[in-house]
Amino acid sequence: MVFSSITFLFYFLPVVLLIYYIVPNKFKNIVLLISSFIFYAYGEPKYVLLMIVSIVSTYVFGLFIARSKERKFRKLFLILAITNSLVTLIYFKYMDFIIENMNLWLVKKIDLINVVLPIGISFYTFQMISYLVDVYRGDVEVQKSIIKLATYVSLFPQLIAGPIVRYGMIEEQLENRKYNFEKFAIGVRRFIIGLGKKVMIANVLAQLVKNFVGCYDKTVIYYWMYAIANMLQIYFDFSGYSDMAIGLGKMFGFEFLENFNYPYIARSITDFWRRWHISLSSWFRDYIYIPLGGNRVSKIKWLRNVMLVWLLTGLWHGAEWNFVIWGIYFGIILIIEKLFLNIYLEKMPKILSKIYTLFVVMISFIIFSGTDKYQIICNIKGLFGIGNVGVISQESLYYFKSYFVVFVIAIVGATPKFKKIFGSDKMHGVVNILEPVFLLTIFIISVSYIIDGSFNPFLYFRF
Repeated sequence: MVFSSITFLFYFLPVVLLIYYIVPNKFKNIVLLISSFIFYAYGEPKYVLLMIVSIVSTYVFGLFIARSKERKFRKLFLILAITNSLVTLIYFKYMDFIIENMNLWLVKKIDLINVVLPIGISFYTFQMISYLVDVYRGDVEVQKSIIKLATYVSLFPQLIAGPIVRYGMIEEQLENRKYNFEKFAIGVRRFIIGLGKKVMIANVLAQLVKNFVGCYDKTVIYYWMYAIANMLQIYFDFSGYSDMAIGLGKMFGFEFLENFNYPYIARSITDFWRRWHISLSSWFRDYIYIPLGGNRVSKIKWLRNVMLVWLLTGLWHGAEWNFVIWGIYFGIILIIEKLFLNIYLEKMPKILSKIYTLFVVMISFIIFSGTDKYQIICNIKGLFGIGNVGVISQESLYYFKSYFVVFVIAIVGATPKFKKIFGSDKMHGVVNILEPVFLLTIFIISVSYIIDGSFNPFLYFRF
């Protein structure tokens, strides 16, 4: 089940909200837990059992870690717990990838297991690992209620695609949450904006990307349209989902941290990754990079730490070589920036450093979205007209005119321009009057797109 579906918007969510606000506070977590399992089972019923087993094992290991008085036993239980979680993740997400690459060297080939990837397994696995590590470190108290722990892990607003919510962030909220009309209204507003970003921008641009892939008469203009549409689609798809997740969290009394902070206005790749998928980059920083020594080690070890983190970041996104290359690509650029490039980027005019950042990110998402190395290389070469590629054609001109307005809205929407204009004191009165109409219009148009059966992919289902 996805948020941008009629089933979720008009059946699942209203029923869950109604029951949630009717029952006494002591039963609210149970309502959320049951509804989260139903939400997950709607798409993959057989993997609900896998999630339950993972939750139970995390709960038990957490208790063992917390109750062990000797450090060596606490560390042993932590290692066993993390190994247990990672083995499950590797089996379902990476085993076929491992076998495929082993078969390149083996005379007698190994059959693929062809297992279906459980939706959201990377997200909830990382949440369980962070919980166990934080219990081991003493940063949080062990959760003695399996219902509350299960609610934290399976919470449907952030189950499928994050943000990755750490236990310490909502530990208190699992016990006591604040409910009021203002908070609920803010949640609805945030959800509708996210829905609009997903359906009215990301899905529309996804159709252009799909048309490009199926086109045999590609031109320089078309390659650039594809590259820009691709990076905008990924941003509005994922940030739209994060907006909806944060909005839903507020409706149920939770406060989730922001996951995006206008990454396309960054002046360096270092700055970009402070703004993009914040919950993931901070997770790798706190649970991989810093424990390895971060930058407080020799230069060789620091290089190792950076490349290992970005190799893992790439693999986290998927069991394909393009994701590995994507992660290594960012690792190398971040190292270059750290060693000397940041000094020059800071002195550059803002417009030049932003163009540099956008170009690097655009190339990265061509790699990210590629299905094979030939396609990736062709799509990058096509930007520069390499390979007897024409500059423009009737088809590319048609798509340019057709998608021009969407491009303008998406480009401006990826910056804080709208927020600055409508968040100013001068616009306060106007916004109070027009905002409900604006939000209702977005909702109606989004629902119309969904009912029409328009292209409605979701990229992060594979993660």
